[in-house]
Amino acid sequence: MSHDRKKPTFSLLQHTDKLSIVLFFVVWELLPKLGGIVETFIVPPSTVAQVLYEMAKSGELYPHVSISLFRAASGFATAAILAVPLGFLLGGGFRTFERLVNAPLRFLGQVNPFSLFPLFMLIFGIGELSKGSMIFWVCLWPILFNTINGVKAIDPLLVKSARSMGTSVFTLFFKVILPAASPGIFHGLKMGCGTAFFMLIAAEMIGASSGLGWLVWNAQINFQMPQLFAATVLISALGLSLNLSFGALESRLVGWKQKSATDNT
Repeated sequence: MSHDRKKPTFSLLQHTDKLSIVLFFVVWELLPKLGGIVETFIVPPSTVAQVLYEMAKSGELYPHVSISLFRAASGFATAAILAVPLGFLLGGGFRTFERLVNAPLRFLGQVNPFSLFPLFMLIFGIGELSKGSMIFWVCLWPILFNTINGVKAIDPLLVKSARSMGTSVFTLFFKVILPAASPGIFHGLKMGCGTAFFMLIAAEMIGASSGLGWLVWNAQINFQMPQLFAATVLISALGLSLNLSFGALESRLVGWKQKSATDNT
């Protein structure tokens, strides 16, 4: 009975979300038609779609999208490869090691990444390595700290029960610890993915000649408002698509955890 009562509310929320999106685009389309300064600085979505179509048709868009995705993926993957094992190490049984490095890591995680731009460029130059390093830096911390929290949230009784049945270390890790910590890991990966794209745009505005961030910067300095809005909308769409992809992957791989939590409530 409780599930039947929730269905109308859930359906109403879905329709409200769709209506708000439609209303947003309608207002966005009509607002520039007011004229004056609004028309100068706000480009309607119909024009944005036309600019994106023309850029895609001419082949101008694909190199910028591909290089941006490559930079974001390389920095994000490097951060994940380092942060996930380190998170298990710090969140596991190595208490002395955790106490030694926890405070410095927490401090470094709070450092504003934009303040490190000059340092990264001084060390790595203005090439691809500096951009990848910036993305790696901002992705590292959400993945690391969420992995640590995910490992620490594992029920000790679950591990003790597995050990009491003579489970090997290999089986214990891959069949018990890793699945139990996976929600926290995926949460960190989703945060890191969004942060990677956010930092990528900022990194490409400095010392780059290609990429979506460079498109935004170039359109800004040349006051090309349609191209500026088109690049911004595309960046937002790609970021949202990546976030939804991670969400779908999380639901597929750790959906049992969410279903179990719902059943318990």
